[in-house]
Amino acid sequence: MTYGMIVRVNAPVEVYDGAHGEVLAALDGRQADGLLCHIGRAVDGGFEVIEVWESKQAADRFNDEVVVPAMVRAGVAMPDPPPELTEFEPLDVMIGTDQGLGAV
Repeated sequence: MTYGMIVRVNAPVEVYDGAHGEVLAALDGRQADGLLCHIGRAVDGGFEVIEVWESKQAADRFNDEVVVPAMVRAGVAMPDPPPELTEFEPLDVMIGTDQGLGAV
């Protein structure tokens, strides 16, 4: 079952930039196992990360094994207040490909 989450962080967008850069460096050109879609966007007072994963377990594993260590390497402390997490079950996920739009 696919798993979606929206994480709203009340911190400067530069915090996202630093942590995201460390995540990309850790992946070293590889795909994040189980990630279907990642969107980072600036919002009033901070930023949001919107992701869809193949499963909640894949999202949790990636966050524990890649994102948290990347935040430490980037010198990013947990913001105060803590990020707001909204979880959802996607009704449908379609990804654009070279062959057109495909359902996941």
